[in-house]
Amino acid sequence: MEITNVTEYDAIAKAKLPKMVYDYYASGAEDQWTLQENRNAFARILFRPRILIDVNKIDMATTVLGFKISMPIMVAPTAFQKMAHPDGEYATARAASAAGTIMTLSSWATSSVEEVASTGPGIRFFQLYVYKNRKVVEQLVRRAEKAGFKAIALTVDTPRLGRRESDIKNRFTLPPNLTLKNFEGLDLGKMDEANDSGLASYVAGQIDRTLSWKDIQWLQTITNMPILVKGVLTGEDARIAIQAGAAGIIVSNHGARQLDYVPATISALEEVVKATQGRVPVFLDGGVRRGTDVFKALALGASGIFIGRPVVFALAAEGEAGVKKVLQMLRDEFELTMALSGCRSLSEITRNHIVTEWDTPRHLPRL
Repeated sequence: MEITNVTEYDAIAKAKLPKMVYDYYASGAEDQWTLQENRNAFARILFRPRILIDVNKIDMATTVLGFKISMPIMVAPTAFQKMAHPDGEYATARAASAAGTIMTLSSWATSSVEEVASTGPGIRFFQLYVYKNRKVVEQLVRRAEKAGFKAIALTVDTPRLGRRESDIKNRFTLPPNLTLKNFEGLDLGKMDEANDSGLASYVAGQIDRTLSWKDIQWLQTITNMPILVKGVLTGEDARIAIQAGAAGIIVSNHGARQLDYVPATISALEEVVKATQGRVPVFLDGGVRRGTDVFKALALGASGIFIGRPVVFALAAEGEAGVKKVLQMLRDEFELTMALSGCRSLSEITRNHIVTEWDTPRHLPRL
């Protein structure tokens, strides 16, 4: 079967992966309402394309925190990638680099920061969970910086793990041949089996529930890397994040895996963008499956988007080649959307190119 869009990798991954692994990647929290809404909300945003514009040349290049990338489509942090494919994060890092874009490595990667750095050149960010043992955090941040990582994506929506019922049913734990590579040697690399989700037990034991805004300032004392705050869904928190020194904001609901019945990220995006008043870039993470979704996010003020599950499913299906194909398909679709909307560069994508359900009805000019 010829793959023609990124969602087709989902079924292939489901057929290939053990049930526990597929369910871990695919599922959301509780009723999974937000999981569905992350997709459905995109479908309720419509285009207002402009016509008869010379779109022979289209430029999708942009800069993120000063780093030039080929397109505003980047790779989100997803844990345990070697569960999907033996090459795991190595394959994802090489594919992102080949596409000229940014890969974000998860704290809970099955390859270490040093191993990912060894795959060759590329712009890489490091996603951070803050552990109770701050010495461990300090060590990890310094290792990431030394390995050439360019920014920290600090996940702020996980003082406890969301209730993921498929993980409870499956008694999810990391397969015995894999470890959390960044924590090997610190007695934190293994995940014990539990009566419910092994990951939930691990998080309860290790992740710092006291994490607060002052810790963003603390992080700035131990690293020169800019800090992106990942997990913001409200304008209020966007403003506080800027005051705390965040270099950027990632609007994210953790792939709908934390609190169910929060809005889709695309629905929360504009409120966050307005609150920042252009002081820092805002990115969107969650639900992007088409180039049209990328365009809609940029029209609502995002500086770029991150994709998670499509990368993992493509990795499971075809390894590095699959991840490359996902990035290429989204790039091609996004370029086509720009052309058909009459936009030759990212700066030409405006709020007037879309209409949302929360817009006031437009009054048409009298003829």
